[in-house]
Amino acid sequence: MAKRDYYEVLGVQKNSSKDDIKKAYRKLAIQYHPDKNPGNKTAEERFKEATEAYEVLSDDQKKQAYDQFGFAGVEGMGSSNPHDFSQAFRGFEDIFGDFSGIFDTIFGGGSGRRSSGGGQQGANLRYDIEIPFKDAVFGTKVEIQYSRNEACPPCKGSGAASGAGRKVCPTCKGTGQIRQSAGFFSMSSPCRSCGGQGEIIEKPCSECGGAGTQKKRQKIMVTIPPGVDHGKRLIVPRQGDAGPAGGTEGDLYVFIRVKPHEFFERQGEDLYCAVPISVTQASLGAEIHVSTLDGKTIKVKIPPGTQNGKLLRIRDEGVPASSRRGNLYIKMMVQVPEKLSRRGRELMEELSRVEGENNSPKPIPLSELSD
Repeated sequence: MAKRDYYEVLGVQKNSSKDDIKKAYRKLAIQYHPDKNPGNKTAEERFKEATEAYEVLSDDQKKQAYDQFGFAGVEGMGSSNPHDFSQAFRGFEDIFGDFSGIFDTIFGGGSGRRSSGGGQQGANLRYDIEIPFKDAVFGTKVEIQYSRNEACPPCKGSGAASGAGRKVCPTCKGTGQIRQSAGFFSMSSPCRSCGGQGEIIEKPCSECGGAGTQKKRQKIMVTIPPGVDHGKRLIVPRQGDAGPAGGTEGDLYVFIRVKPHEFFERQGEDLYCAVPISVTQASLGAEIHVSTLDGKTIKVKIPPGTQNGKLLRIRDEGVPASSRRGNLYIKMMVQVPEKLSRRGRELMEELSRVEGENNSPKPIPLSELSD
């Protein structure tokens, strides 16, 4: 593909001011940034193209050479490799300068919250659990066991040996961040020397090696509320990793998987099941006993002339909700006997003669069929 003119790429004129060039690039960078368009190769190429154009047109020397000699004029002048910009910005955590608010809005801002005590908040943890269908409907308590980072007892999470202090990190000068520039963007990343804390320990704790935390295994009880859905996420506050330098704990996220039930299924706050009934029960009507999900036995009245697939509603036998309980829907499945006794056959033949049979039935409209 032929390389496009840099002015055409940014949509500006040759006499445009630096501020106009900057604004044009900002608009395109926000529109085509790879983090906003994951997997979109076209957007990624547009971003690289716009960044390369801005690198040249925002520099007076490069711009003059480009205006006079075109692309050949800026070759070898130290312009950034356009193929590096995707990697440079794809994993960024924060964008600084005048445009930080814009990128925080688009991409969610930086990671790593600060606790009230000044230390960085610990990481959130995830725990996946599978529970029986009945427990998901009526709620339960489950004991779980997992590992997390807890504050080191000897140093109380500070990471420093007894009596030792901290000093400003010489690498980042106390900011906790290392900043790199590309175009008018400034990309920052946590300082590797201090781990983003801005301080280093003069004498690390011998127990935790200066980390301030130790891996521990713990058991906790998690309350599963009634009516929890498959895929629901529960948050257990401050049961994640302890933060460095005495920072508060992150949260524990418990993801729920619900085992399917053999006889019941759920739609919202309602439960559904199917029970078999005989031809005579469907024809004459009957009273049957049905077991509910919570183990009760209820009486269900079958109206005469009940058709196969008919739903009967039983109020307040569904999923408990905040203000009310859902319903139980029972689907009547009329069972035709595969074998008849001699007497049974005689009675069925007599019924056929008495009631008559339609030997030329018409199709039933699909709109009349029940689900």
